[in-house]
Amino acid sequence: MNSHSKQINLLSNRERYIRCVLGIVLTMIFALAGYALNELPGFHYVGPLACAMFLAVLYRQLWGYPEAVRPGVEISAKQLLRGAIVLYGLKLNMDVILHQGLGLLLRDAGIVVFAILLTIGLAKRFKADASLSLLLGIGTGVCGAAAIAAVSPLLKSKDEDTAIGVGLIALVGTVFSILFTVLRPWVPLTDMQYGVWSGSSLHEIAHVALAAAPAGQNALAVALLAKLGRVFLLIPLSFILMYWMKCTGKLRPDAKVAFPWFLIGFIVTSMLGSYVFGKYIAVPSSLMNGLSQATTFMLTMAMVGMGLNVSFKALREKALLPLLVLSVTSIILAGVTFFTV
Repeated sequence: MNSHSKQINLLSNRERYIRCVLGIVLTMIFALAGYALNELPGFHYVGPLACAMFLAVLYRQLWGYPEAVRPGVEISAKQLLRGAIVLYGLKLNMDVILHQGLGLLLRDAGIVVFAILLTIGLAKRFKADASLSLLLGIGTGVCGAAAIAAVSPLLKSKDEDTAIGVGLIALVGTVFSILFTVLRPWVPLTDMQYGVWSGSSLHEIAHVALAAAPAGQNALAVALLAKLGRVFLLIPLSFILMYWMKCTGKLRPDAKVAFPWFLIGFIVTSMLGSYVFGKYIAVPSSLMNGLSQATTFMLTMAMVGMGLNVSFKALREKALLPLLVLSVTSIILAGVTFFTV
């Protein structure tokens, strides 16, 4: 490689690095603005996470997606989100939660199957696009946009379907998470029951965190455990889809299933927080409080990254019926899980 090519490569790497930094800074600015908006009368009921996401969605509709800093925004929406979930494990009291884990996992398996079959059935009923509706059913049952992104290569989905699916999940999930937050004081559920309800019915991990956070740390921990059980089920579901596509001769040779390692991180930090810190290793309360605040802020930045993905312009003719199917599925799922908590 000559010196000119090296310079171009160096410039390209430097440009990508700058875009990453600027994108992360952008989500940080929105997060700070969300905290500021949360201080205004009325907004404190929904919290800084919802306020930051609202500002991000509004920005996307008025000025579009900030393509120049997309790499950094995606880091906030994905890597920071997973890092925050890992840190949230420190708040999980395994002594209280562990005996509920198996029950929640079995419950999650039923929810995943129910959501997918219901979405497919409604899609046939309303004559909605089958491919897009299948993606939405998997996203609703498992873990939103992450599930759609994971299975779309397996299903040979069109890029357009994947993009619309992610946008619809982000839109509906955002609306439902904010509704959950607003309704929380009036629903006849304990904080722990509310956490299970949120984790069992909402679409994204970030949406679950947004809805459950106002109910307290224990409710949030249970909600994340319920949701992460659904995330974990993405692995067997993906292998089932791979087997199905292989049997039908449609499997892409380069398709891979990514293991959700942040789930392992969440469990490890939960074990540390429950059985090591405070018992065998003394950790200052100021440090734990600082980690808690940092975790919340990281989640807020992740909300911004997700909010910037919500585009109303993508809701064209093709997306209208799938949006209806997704909305009806989400309402029924929320109702079923509410009455079975």
